[in-house]
Amino acid sequence: MLKKLESYIKDTEFRLTLFKDRLYAINYKKIVSLESNRISFQVNNGEIIITGENLVLKKLLEKEILISGKINGIEATYDK
Repeated sequence: MLKKLESYIKDTEFRLTLFKDRLYAINYKKIVSLESNRISFQVNNGEIIITGENLVLKKLLEKEILISGKINGIEATYDK
C-alpha cells in the first residue's frame, strides 16, 4: 500500500478523464484562459483546450482541476 501511495504522490504524468458532464485533469501546469465556453490549460509539452457551454471550475487544486458543464470538444496542441 505504501508503494501505491508513494507512486501517487510522485506522479507527474498529465491525465485527463472525461465523464458525462465533467472533466477531470491532473498534473497540468497552469490555466491559460477561463471563459464559460472555453477553458485552456498548459501541460508539459503543449496546451489542452476544452470547448463547451456553461463551463465552470468546480475544483481547483495545485495540479488538479475539475470542470463541469456541457463539454463539446477537447483539443490538444503540442510543441514540436
